[in-house]
Amino acid sequence: MNDSELKRWRLLLGEPANDLSPKLSQDDLRMDQALEALYDQDSGGRAGGLGASNPNVSRWLGDIRKYFPSSVVQVMQKDAIERLNLQQLLLEPEILAEAEPDIHLVSSLLSLNHLIPAKTRETAREVVRKLVDQLLRKLEQPTRSAVQGALARHLRNPRPKLKEIDWPRTIKANLKTYQSEYKTIIPEKLVGFGRKQSSLKDVVLCIDQSGSMAASIIYSSIFGAVMASLPAVSTRFVLFDTAVVDLTDDLKDPVDLLFGTQLGGGTDINKAMRYCEDHITRPSDTTFVLISDLLEGGDARPMLKTAARMVDAGVTVIALLALSDEGKPWYCEKNSASFAALGIPVFACTPDQFPDLMAAALSKKDLHLWAKQFGIRLR
Repeated sequence: MNDSELKRWRLLLGEPANDLSPKLSQDDLRMDQALEALYDQDSGGRAGGLGASNPNVSRWLGDIRKYFPSSVVQVMQKDAIERLNLQQLLLEPEILAEAEPDIHLVSSLLSLNHLIPAKTRETAREVVRKLVDQLLRKLEQPTRSAVQGALARHLRNPRPKLKEIDWPRTIKANLKTYQSEYKTIIPEKLVGFGRKQSSLKDVVLCIDQSGSMAASIIYSSIFGAVMASLPAVSTRFVLFDTAVVDLTDDLKDPVDLLFGTQLGGGTDINKAMRYCEDHITRPSDTTFVLISDLLEGGDARPMLKTAARMVDAGVTVIALLALSDEGKPWYCEKNSASFAALGIPVFACTPDQFPDLMAAALSKKDLHLWAKQFGIRLR
C-alpha cells in the first residue's frame, strides 16, 4: 500500500492502528478527532464524544464541514443525531446555523416541530428553506417538463412567451434555417405550449404523516408546490394521521407547508381517502396518489372499499410506499397485496422517478408497464 492508502486505513480504524501509517498531519488529526467523537463511544479504550456542550458541538460541525465532502457530512450528522441523541441541541440556534441542511436533519426538525422554542424557530425555518431551495433547483425543471409535456403537447401557441416555448418542436420546425458556420438555427417559427383557463387534470397527493414518512413528506411538498404552479394542473395536498389536514393553500410556500406537519401519532387512512374522495369532481381526469406504509390503524376493509370505489369511478389511483432515496421501505404487506388486487400499482419511488411517474399517470399510460421499464418491483 502507498502512504495515502495507509493513512485512510489509519483514519478508518482509529488509534489502535497508529503503526499502520506515517505520522498524521494536523488536518489529519482534526479529522481523526471528529471521527473519534462520533464513532468511538463503545470502543472501551477511547473517550470520544461531544458531550452536552454547545461550543463542542458547534466546533465539531465546523470541523466535519471543513474536512469532509457534503455527502459524508450528511451521513455524519444523521449518525450523530441517532447515536449521541443530539435532538435537544438541535433546538439551539447556534447549532442549527452550523449544520449542513439535508433530508435527515430536516426530518429531525419536523419531528421536533412542536418543541422548537421561539428563539430557534427562525433559524430552523432557514435550515428548512435552504434544503427546499436545493431540492427545487434539482427537481423543479424535470417536473415541469414531464407534466407539461404530458398535458399540453396537443395545444400549440404561435406566439409563446419564453417559458412557454416547446424547444424540441421549435428546433425541428426550424432545421431548414440551420447555419453551419455558427452551428445554430434561426428560429423563424416558434412553437409553444398553449394555455387554458381551466385545468386539464386534477392531482391529489394524500400523505401519511407518521414518523417514518418524513422524507416522503418533504419531497411531496416540493412536487406539490411545483405542480400547483402549473396552470394545466389542479393540485390538492392532504396530510393525515388520525386527523386530516388539507394544506393545499400552503403549496405556494413549501416551508410553511412543512411546518404545518405533525409527525407521529396514529393512522386513519380511510378517513383521509374519504375526505379526498369527497373533493374529487372529475374522476376520469384525477390522479390520486396515496403515500403511506398502508398500516391502517383500524379495520382495513373500509379503506379497501374506498379505494375500490375510486378505481370504479375512473380515478387513477397510485399507492406509493415511500417517496425517498432510502432503501426498501417498511410497509404492511397484507394491505399492499389487497391494493394490488384492485389493480392499483403499489411500489416505492425515488424523487428522480416521480416526474416521469406523474407524466405517465396523467397521460393514462399503463403504470404497471411503466414501473417495469424503470426496474421498479411492484408489490
